[in-house]
This record gives sequence, C-alpha cells and structure tokens, in this order.
Amino acid sequence: MATFEDFQKLDIRVGKIIYVEDFPEAKKPAYKLTIDFGNEIGIKKSSVQIVKNYKKEDLKEKLVLCVVNFPPRQIGQVLSEVLTLGVPDKNKECLLIKPDKDAPVGVKLY
Repeated sequence: MATFEDFQKLDIRVGKIIYVEDFPEAKKPAYKLTIDFGNEIGIKKSSVQIVKNYKKEDLKEKLVLCVVNFPPRQIGQVLSEVLTLGVPDKNKECLLIKPDKDAPVGVKLY
C-alpha cells in the first residue's frame, strides 16, 4: 500500500498547453504537446494519446495536470519530459485531467 510520503514524492503541476503537433510516427494516434509550467519548471514536451477525444485546435491554452519529476521517456522520435495525466472514458480512450477553473501555471497539486 502506498503511503502519504509516497504521494508527496510526486511533483504534479498545472501546465498550459502552448503548442500542439501531430505525432504520425507514434504506434497509436498521438499528439506532441508543448506545455508551459512557469518560471520554476519552464517549458516541457509530452506525448499524449488523446487524438480520439480532442482536436488540436481545442487544446491550445488549456490547463492540464502533469507529473514533472519522472525521468524523460523516449517515445519514438520524441523525448517526453512530463507525464500528462488522464483517465479512460467508457471506450478506454484518454480524457485529460485538468482544473475546472483557472489555476496559476506551475502550481503544485496537494
């Protein structure tokens, strides 16, 4: 069983999507996101399989939650620097986790 101390090891932050690209080289349909986490963390990249639930133009300027302290992971030709969080819908396609109101970019989940 995980402890509260285990949870505290995760650094989950609010980021704002500033750029979205297609990722045609991915095994499953995906986008490459560029996400701004503010001055402390900076701008990071993430690969996400959310093509079935989101259009590129609807993602720009959206807030998302991401784990920012995992090691970067190579996904095809993309180095994914953060894990963008989501949950499955009824069809097991990813729905992004995001604040329901505006939150400052870079703030930590607690």
